[in-house]
Amino acid sequence: MIRIENLSYRSLAIETLSIGTGVTSVIGANGSGKTTLLKLCAGITVPDTGSVLIDNREPRKSDIGWVNEFPDRNFLFDTVSDEIASTLRFQHISPGDICRRTEEIQNRFGLARLSARMVRELSGGEKVLVALAAAMIQDPRALVLDECDSHLDACSIQAIDRIIRQSGIPFVLRSTQDMELASLSDHLVFLEKGRILFSGTPESVFARLADTAFYPLSWKCRA
Repeated sequence: MIRIENLSYRSLAIETLSIGTGVTSVIGANGSGKTTLLKLCAGITVPDTGSVLIDNREPRKSDIGWVNEFPDRNFLFDTVSDEIASTLRFQHISPGDICRRTEEIQNRFGLARLSARMVRELSGGEKVLVALAAAMIQDPRALVLDECDSHLDACSIQAIDRIIRQSGIPFVLRSTQDMELASLSDHLVFLEKGRILFSGTPESVFARLADTAFYPLSWKCRA
C-alpha cells in the first residue's frame, strides 16, 4: 500500500490518500500538481510536512523506477544498451547478469535492433522506450511515469501498457492527458489546484467529472 498522510509541498496539500497495488493514473489540468505528486512518490522531492510511505518505507529507501516526460534530459550514457544497463551497474550486479537482463528487456521492448545506437540519435518515442527499459530492468517496487506517453502513438501506448501490466511491478503511478489510457487504470486520482477532488475507479471518477469543465469531450460523447 502507498499511504500519504498530511502531505504538503508548495501548492500541493493532501490530507490522506491510500493507493493499492495495480496501475493508478493521476489526471488533472496543467498546474494541478500531478508532477509534484509523482516526484514526492518517487522520492525525488521531499515533502515540507507529512509523509509518503510505500509499504511502510519512505520512497528514497524503496526501489523506484522513474521516467519523466523528457527522459533524454536524464540520460547518462551514450548508447542504448549502456543506458538500459546503467541501473544494474550502479547496484554492482555481476557483469553476466547485467548482460542477460539487458538483453531480455531490450527484446521485450523491441529495442534489440537499437542496442548499439547513440541515444541522442533516437526519436522521442524511442527515447521513452529506452528510459522505461532502464527504469524497469531492476524490477522496482514502484514505477512512476510522468506523462511519458505524450511522445508515443496509440499502438506504442497500448504495447507499453501490456508490458507494464505483465511485469509484476506492484505499484504503477502515472500522470497522463490520455483519457483512453486513464480509463484502463485500476485506480484514478483527479487533482485540481493541488487538491484531490476525486479518487476511485475510472468509472466512478469519470462519472463525477461529468459536471466539471475538465470532463473530456470524447467522454461526453459516450454518455
